[in-house]
Amino acid sequence: MVRDYLIIGAGPAGLQLAASLERDGRDYIVLERGSGPGTFFTRYPRHRQLISINKVNTGYTDPELSLRMDWNSLLGDDPQLLLGRYTEEYFPRADDLVRYLTDFADRTGVRVEYGTEAVRVSRADDVFTVLDGTGRTWQARRLVVATGVSRLNVPPIPGIELAERYDDFDPDPASFTGRRVLIIGKGNSAFETADALMPKAAVIHVAGPHSLKMAWKTHFVGHLRAVNNNFLDSYQLKSQNAVLDGTVESIEKRADGGFRVMFRYARTTERLRELHYDRIVLCAGFRFDASVFDDTCRPALVIDDRFPEQTSAYESVNVPGLYFAGTLTQQRDFKKGTNGFIHGFRYGVRALHRILGARHHGTPWPSRPLTAAPEAIADAVVERVNRSSGLWQQFAVLGDVVAVDGEGAVYQEEVPLDYIADGGLGPAAHRFVVDLEYGPDHDHVDPFDATVPRVTENDAEHAMDSTYLHPVVRHYRDGVLAGTHHLAENLENDWNIPAVHQQPLTAFVKACLG
Repeated sequence: MVRDYLIIGAGPAGLQLAASLERDGRDYIVLERGSGPGTFFTRYPRHRQLISINKVNTGYTDPELSLRMDWNSLLGDDPQLLLGRYTEEYFPRADDLVRYLTDFADRTGVRVEYGTEAVRVSRADDVFTVLDGTGRTWQARRLVVATGVSRLNVPPIPGIELAERYDDFDPDPASFTGRRVLIIGKGNSAFETADALMPKAAVIHVAGPHSLKMAWKTHFVGHLRAVNNNFLDSYQLKSQNAVLDGTVESIEKRADGGFRVMFRYARTTERLRELHYDRIVLCAGFRFDASVFDDTCRPALVIDDRFPEQTSAYESVNVPGLYFAGTLTQQRDFKKGTNGFIHGFRYGVRALHRILGARHHGTPWPSRPLTAAPEAIADAVVERVNRSSGLWQQFAVLGDVVAVDGEGAVYQEEVPLDYIADGGLGPAAHRFVVDLEYGPDHDHVDPFDATVPRVTENDAEHAMDSTYLHPVVRHYRDGVLAGTHHLAENLENDWNIPAVHQQPLTAFVKACLG
């Protein structure tokens, strides 16, 4: 039996796409190697606290606005299917997410084959064949990989096999009592581990070649989060711990059972430094596992071969019909946007579903009619930027579109900006594209430095100089950028002051339409 779709992985992304396909009556099946949904989260993070926020008490009555502060729930029609119904912890436990995903799968009726591990993928005559671990084969015209980054990233360091690994080490801090510990990596998994070991370990060094970046400054939530940075206090206040900037050149076992590490500092001219530790834990992140693909459909990889390279439609650049969903799509906005996280990729998956509908089922991108009057266009844009959770969470990645043709216009929501640029929506005489963006130098500005001048909120005259999140509207005439308008930033993200937001935008639209 050749299906229309095979989805590999019943994590959040696979379930989100499957629920949409199920609702539309599509021909699909999900293959999941685990015994239930969300297998990744049954083990990770190792210390079980998520860094995705779950703000239940927002004060909003609009569910769409509440999703701006809910980073874990999937999109659907059931108002009860929200993680906030399972826990009110601001940083929830991973086990609560697994319970939620299990209920989501049950209540949406998605078709999943559990205990089914894909061990080889091939492609012939425009059909994908997936061989599972029991020898059974599954076939489909289109394959969607939603497995996430499932392999530990292991840097090519001589002796790295001597290190304990984040994916299988014993995270109980008691076994590290009184030990000197080296943690390789500078991401959240490394600092999550360091924070957990601080009460027991004698000395902890966290090492990596790249500069440490804080999420509150860069606005990339994959950089170090405040919930994991207590370790930095212990370093800067000289409490036996340290962050080392540089590269581990080699690891050797000592006769006494400890380790000899050769380390090259990044910010000094000194030669290799010899360091000694009792325990070493590798926490260098994860990568995509492409080993199951044979030569007939092996996707091109990028970013040190950690991710599959994708088009603006989330499709492999070299294997037609091979799509990606979920955290794998962060290749499109690597270390800039939110495609690597549930609160981002849930909207990306919805966009993928709409792309598949347009390409293969004659279902155009959803739209609603709008009069072409500048006031009507401005009002529609202002209403959306003040309410949309998709534009909010996928800033600088998804945009709303108003296409104008003569006296009529259509409004289309949450389209990938690159997909628009690549012509995915077709031609239009006039097209207004609105998204939310930070200023170009936002990650170089310390938001807590009161001595640094910044644009005053609700300052329409200098809105283009804003560093904080604000709406940007671009006008394209026959596909060519013809004008850009920034809406003034606002502390509480209320872009609805008539004289500051609506009226300048109306004037811009009117000028663009002549």
